[in-house]
Amino acid sequence: MSENITDLDQNNFEAFITSNATVLVDFWAPWCGPCKAIAPILEELSSELSDSVKIGKVNVDNNSELASQYEVRAIPTIKIFKGGQVADTVVGLSSKEDLANRLG
Repeated sequence: MSENITDLDQNNFEAFITSNATVLVDFWAPWCGPCKAIAPILEELSSELSDSVKIGKVNVDNNSELASQYEVRAIPTIKIFKGGQVADTVVGLSSKEDLANRLG
């Protein structure tokens, strides 16, 4: 995983999403094929947008409370936070261009 992508759990999630930056959080699982397919896209975005966007990943197998709290029903689910609030949700695979546009 890229040095620009943070593993998130119950201990660091709130502090991560309440930063001043736009935050993208990928809810995923290691056994999920589409999750593996989107990982390189997130790596590219993390490199290209590192000055303006923070990217984190939540393994739903290890953090079911967070998945439940944010109503993650399918994976991958991407939540985009602005000011600590969910601004957008993407369920399933998405293109790099679509995610970049949603990040603004």
